[in-house]
Amino acid sequence: MAVQESISASIKPLDSLGTLSPFEVDRLKEGATKNNLYRLFRQCSLAVLNTGSNIDNTGDVLEMYKSFDIKIELKHQGVMLNLVNAPVNAFVDGEIILGIREHLFAVLRDLLYISDEQLQKKSELTLSENITNTVFQLLRHADLIKPNIKPNLVVCWGGHSINRKEYEYSKKVGYELGLRSYNICTGCGPGAMKGPMKGAAIGHAKQRVRNARYIGLTEPGIIAAESPNPIVNELVIFPDIEKRLEAFVRLGHGIIVFPGGAGTAEEIMYMLGILLHPKNQGIPYPFIFTGPAGSEAYFEQIDAFIKATIGERASDKYQIIVNDPESVALAMQSKLKEVYAHRKAKGESFHFNWQLFIPAEFQEPFEPTHQAMAALDLHSDQQDYILAAQLRRAMSGIVAGNVKEPAVQAIATAGPFSLSGDAGLMEKLDKLLAAFVAQQRMKIDHEKYVPCYKVLK
Repeated sequence: MAVQESISASIKPLDSLGTLSPFEVDRLKEGATKNNLYRLFRQCSLAVLNTGSNIDNTGDVLEMYKSFDIKIELKHQGVMLNLVNAPVNAFVDGEIILGIREHLFAVLRDLLYISDEQLQKKSELTLSENITNTVFQLLRHADLIKPNIKPNLVVCWGGHSINRKEYEYSKKVGYELGLRSYNICTGCGPGAMKGPMKGAAIGHAKQRVRNARYIGLTEPGIIAAESPNPIVNELVIFPDIEKRLEAFVRLGHGIIVFPGGAGTAEEIMYMLGILLHPKNQGIPYPFIFTGPAGSEAYFEQIDAFIKATIGERASDKYQIIVNDPESVALAMQSKLKEVYAHRKAKGESFHFNWQLFIPAEFQEPFEPTHQAMAALDLHSDQQDYILAAQLRRAMSGIVAGNVKEPAVQAIATAGPFSLSGDAGLMEKLDKLLAAFVAQQRMKIDHEKYVPCYKVLK
């Protein structure tokens, strides 16, 4: 691995997290040996500093900057971060870029808060209620909860490894949303996460939208593979992928899906499973799939897979629009009016969707080990939303095997994950995953990609 240019510097926050207690500082210093807090802090901080990188493997990033270190201290009653051998692209004329500084202190804020006792299980709440409450607390602590506004936050999902045509199309959709003053929320990374934000920024500028929001939601296992793009102005790090996904659907008012790979399929399965649950019938939630001309085959594959596995009923939960950014924005606009009317009639808040029921199968953290992946119940003879939950976990494991350090190391040691189930279902899953590989959607460095899974038929 080539040695990268680096720089050392000391920085302070601008307006938030100006003070920490000695106890909090000690927790970070001791974390390297006691609870891994420092290791996570270093890993996430490096990801923020390495924004713009074309590397989507956490281990490779850590190896490339193995001499990087970050130290925290109290100075004059404030916080000081001392960066040692940080990526030089995070600086201009020796000064850290303002947006990167904000993201760096967002990492510190969220990792400290995640580990606080107040986020531990509350005896008076069920497990499901506690998880939802934790998601709310993390969003509120990061000041993302904005009451007394009409539904205007559009979540955009899609792959980090997309081609130029798909990226430009995502910008055009973002532009049309920005012209209509909609704010954008994504997974904060490159590709279909950056494109809608970049397009919306132009639309917002034309409409003189002040305080436009470009929200990025991530988690420690994925952030190094998908470093926050520079447009993100509100960043939150969640403790795991399940809470990150719940935050998307609780905070957002509608979802647009661009072409992607296993990670995008995971998000689709997550949302479909929720919308299919009987308790959520009648709750309007816009769910639109879109891409440029030439992406018809991709959406035909996704649509066919959903109908053949989860069932025809699932296809009623989304709309497919190809090569028409304006129609996408108009469809979202129309559906958000329904969201507004429904929430107003039900007395539901606009800033956090408490009414939506999320089954425990979608909330409980799934650790993708070889044993856990092999034990997934991938059989057709079960409720549609339960099968969606199982497929979501399968896709989550593949994402981990592609980019997350623990899973990558486990696969290097013990070989690929094994997936098994109904022969018909396995054939359809294998076909879908093979299409992702052929379309170069699994990783940015697709030429060297070796599948981290094997589908047993």
